[in-house]
Amino acid sequence: MPVEFMSLTPPNASDEINPIPGAGVDPDYLVRYARTLDDYGFNYTLIPYGSSSFDPWTIGATIAAVTKNIKVIIALRPNTLYPTVAAKALATLDQLSRGRAVVHFIAGGSDAEQAKEGDFLTKEQRYGRLEEYIRILRRAWESADPFDWNGQYYQFKQFSNQVRPVNGTIPVSVGGSSDEAYRIGGSLADIYGLWGEPLEETKEQINRIYAEASKAGRAESDRPRIWVTFRPIVAETDELAWEKAHHTLDVLKSHGPSTNGAGKPTPAPAPQNVGSQRLLEIAARGEIQDRALWYPTVTATNARGASTALVGSPRTVADSLLDYADLGAELISIRGYDNLNDAIDYRRYVLPLVRAGLQERANRSPVA
Repeated sequence: MPVEFMSLTPPNASDEINPIPGAGVDPDYLVRYARTLDDYGFNYTLIPYGSSSFDPWTIGATIAAVTKNIKVIIALRPNTLYPTVAAKALATLDQLSRGRAVVHFIAGGSDAEQAKEGDFLTKEQRYGRLEEYIRILRRAWESADPFDWNGQYYQFKQFSNQVRPVNGTIPVSVGGSSDEAYRIGGSLADIYGLWGEPLEETKEQINRIYAEASKAGRAESDRPRIWVTFRPIVAETDELAWEKAHHTLDVLKSHGPSTNGAGKPTPAPAPQNVGSQRLLEIAARGEIQDRALWYPTVTATNARGASTALVGSPRTVADSLLDYADLGAELISIRGYDNLNDAIDYRRYVLPLVRAGLQERANRSPVA
């Protein structure tokens, strides 16, 4: 399949460099942003989930209603919705969007965050629950015939799902960098999400995912599609991009850890999830990796979510993204720190270069 492009749709104009405390959903901004992605040829948009954030289902349905082509990825934590309910909700969204629903599962990387909504399972148990959850969804989408389930985490009798996905099923995405994430994603997912790591480490992770898919008996044509995520900082030249990057970093630091009573920064606790730990370990090796992968944004945010930047001119950033496509990444997520303006700049200056590079690769004659 061709390489496709992804972003994230925020509910309002608040972002990491221009935060708006207490901002609610801005319907006009939400619609404008979603339509910008749709008109500019992005293929997917992620609707994120947090224990204190807006409901992704409502946001996702709104986006689906005002766009024509972009696929809507609902981020879902299994503890928040019973799987039979999720099967129907996703299939309903899929019908409303004419086949554009996708689900991205978050097993839960922080005990404290999970506990905020009453989830006290261990990390190992959360992954076990995730595996069971995905299998239930698959079964519910495959057939409307009633079935029982007597698993470790879910039990029900004679559930029948009469709400059918448009194309018979809905793409399932899994992310993470732990052994359990590789196993479950490799064996069950259609898409596997990775944060931006250097090329060598990314290739190692892809190999792990493919190995797990092979162990599960999946053919090469059925392996998960690889999704990689970056936060590009782009300007007309490399020099201007680096100036912009350092300004962005200064702003991120100014919005960083809170201060204690003595006016000194309070260090953020070390993240529990393996993906963030990996990013911080790579950051400790040096600020710049490969062509333009920049890690100070990782340390400034304590690897809170997708935080690795690509810095440079449109040509430099496009070449960097093509490096990942050459590794096997089929979905590339790019989101900036000035959300709407960066999305517009990516479409004008970066994506045409990436697409041209991909076309060049497709046109090359096979080596004899």
